[in-house]
This record gives sequence, structure tokens and C-alpha cells, in this order.
Amino acid sequence: MDLASIIGVVVGLVIVFTVQILEGGSPASIILIPSMLLVFGGAFAAAMAGGVMKDTKGFVGQVKKAFTSKVTPPTELVDNVVKLAERARREGLLALEDAVKTVEHPFLKRGLQLAIDGTDPDELHDILHAEVAAKKKADKAGTKFFENMGGYAPTIGIIGTVMGLVHVLENLDQPETLGHSIAAAFVATLWGVLSANIIWLPMAARLTRLSAIEAEEMELVIDGVLAIQAGSNPRLVAQKLRSLLPPDEMKKAESATATKKAA
Repeated sequence: MDLASIIGVVVGLVIVFTVQILEGGSPASIILIPSMLLVFGGAFAAAMAGGVMKDTKGFVGQVKKAFTSKVTPPTELVDNVVKLAERARREGLLALEDAVKTVEHPFLKRGLQLAIDGTDPDELHDILHAEVAAKKKADKAGTKFFENMGGYAPTIGIIGTVMGLVHVLENLDQPETLGHSIAAAFVATLWGVLSANIIWLPMAARLTRLSAIEAEEMELVIDGVLAIQAGSNPRLVAQKLRSLLPPDEMKKAESATATKKAA
């Protein structure tokens, strides 16, 4: 599990409450259930109204993905593809039929199965790229829901503040409560801006980043499967796939290869 999102959100909230304490305030003074309910519930309802039911049903799954998704090192995927290329080169493509059962990467598994089944290379290329495009569209829809919540939350917070100030004006005959009531009114704006910039928009950015990483992996898999199907030399397959990696990952892969050769 990649803990970046969990750590980021927790640290952000801790900083907010720490600053509140350092300024002489009490954390309890900004934890007001009505304001939080209006901001979080209102932002969710507004985002729901701006999409389709499918987007709303996927909310929990997207939250889980944002906080718990594991980012697999691309070098590991490259190594697996190269091993499959070596076996296919040595024993033939059909020899991979048993190996496919042990492949954990679902997209690589589907690609290999299509290759083993004798799918034309051009058709295989089109099928796999169509799946990548479909995934990008689905991920974009899921990300948009959180972007919408981040956009609506501050405005809904202002609505809460206006409602609170209306309540304040209704009780001008009780001056001893005005200070507390005005402070409470602005808590809604605080949670609107805070939730947008520490929770919803960072989650949208996280999902966008995860989608890009997964799409890059899928593109790498496509090149690998097509190379295996064509019977390319495993060394050339390794070199080609590593050239697609980010510079830091490429250095790690080259270092690992050099270590293996030295051993």
C-alpha cells in the first residue's frame, strides 16, 4: 500500500489543529457537527447532482483506491515480461499457456492470452489500446467527482456562514452570545475551504496520478506482448521496455542487471 495520501491528509489536518492551538484556540471550537454536515453532505450532494448514478456508486471504491492503492515498481513488471520473452523464445509462444495462469497482472494476462490464441498483431494492438482508452475515460469520470466536490465545498461553506449570520442577526437582543455565534458561523467556510484543499482536490490529483501510472504500465505491457508475439530477442525486449521507464527507474533496472551479471 502507498501511504502518501493517508499521510498527506493526516499531516494537513494535524497542522490545522496545531495552528489553532498555537493561536490560543481550542480544536473543539472548529469541530461543529452542523457546519461539517452541511459542507461534506452538501458537497457530495452537489457532485452527485452534476453526474450520473454510476459515478456516485463508485465513490467508496474511488476513496479506497486513492488511499490504499499499491504502486508496483515498473522494473518488476519489465522483469516479468522479459522472463516470459525468454521462455517464448526458447520453447515457443504456446509454451506460455501454462505460465499465463501464474501471471498476476490482469492486463498482461489478457494480452498474453490473446497472443497465444493467435490474434493478429494489428488486431491485438487495437484491442489492447482500446482497453487503455476505456480505462482512461473511466478513471477521468471517477476523478471528476472529487474535483466537483472540491469546487462546490468552499461555496457551500459560504452558504453555511450566511445561514449562521442570519441566525446571529435574529438574536441581536442577546449581545453576550454574538461573539460565539459569529465565530461558529465562519466555521462552515473554514471546513469548506479546508476539505476542498486538503481532502477532495488532493484525492482527485492522486487518482489522476494513479491513472497515469496504470496507463503507462499498460502501454509497457502492450509493447512487451507484441514483442513476445513477434519472437523478439529477450535482450532487445528488455532494452526496449527499459527505455520506456522514467530515468530513475531505468537507472535502477540497469544497476540490477549489472549486479546480476557480476554475480
